[in-house]
Amino acid sequence: MSDKTEKTEPRLSVFKTYKLYVGGKFPRSESGRVYEVTDTKGNWLANAPQSSRKDARDAVVAARKAFGGWSGATAYNRGQVLYRVAEMLEGRKDQFVREVAEAEGLSKAKAAAVVDAAIDRWVWYAGWTDKIAQVVGGANPVAGPYFNLSSPEPTGVVALLAPQDSSFLGLVSVLAPVIATGNTAVVIASEKAPLPALSLGEVLATSDVPGGVVNILSGRTAEIAAPLAAHQDVNAIDLAGADAELAKDLEIAAADNLKRVLRPQPVDHTATPGIDRMTAFLETKTVWHPTGALGAAGSSY
Repeated sequence: MSDKTEKTEPRLSVFKTYKLYVGGKFPRSESGRVYEVTDTKGNWLANAPQSSRKDARDAVVAARKAFGGWSGATAYNRGQVLYRVAEMLEGRKDQFVREVAEAEGLSKAKAAAVVDAAIDRWVWYAGWTDKIAQVVGGANPVAGPYFNLSSPEPTGVVALLAPQDSSFLGLVSVLAPVIATGNTAVVIASEKAPLPALSLGEVLATSDVPGGVVNILSGRTAEIAAPLAAHQDVNAIDLAGADAELAKDLEIAAADNLKRVLRPQPVDHTATPGIDRMTAFLETKTVWHPTGALGAAGSSY
């Protein structure tokens, strides 16, 4: 018998192919373009899809198609879905810790704290889905024999420019409140660090989030944001990830069909969020009803 040990060839790593997330599917960019994503030291991490204007339009179509079902779901059901996202992220935490550490130049411990905070943020907003209406709606005192009731309704399709300096926690902080209240979203990931956002698409696809509720694009922020701001079927835009010059241009473009615009503002993403980002994309519907008609019908009022 030979005592020679068998030599094995070194194994080649399987590199991940990052794709867009549109309409519940994972297309490559319609343009076929990609761009290099590097870590904070300039080391290559991956090639990310460079979205085109058509990708942006496709994402809006998907978001509009999903809006009726998502906004019509019960608030309790939406809370369950958001909580499921947190569950799935918990199971893939190691992957996101690595991606956040590489994207933001953080130590493993600091990246783990960021990912934990992002998971907790999903849970926080999940708990608000069936409570926000009680806070911002209700019965209004009026002079006259009327019931006057106000209730919040989602604005519609919201375009989100994810923060550039917080690839994951910042992204979750602007996305979760939008869909918690029944809106659908088209997200432009951080241009320099899009990989955690693109991986989030894989989590959403397996978390009971209906296809089209969230659509994630990567690429040149200004190139993708311009057609979204001017799109007639986009109802609102969050400029969190825009610099001052780009924000001004997009706000002017958004005025063409009176979009709701949330201007960029300094935010500490690690702080406990308030309800401002939920109420920013809610409309108030007020209903008047004569009390006499209800009384005549045998109402207990």
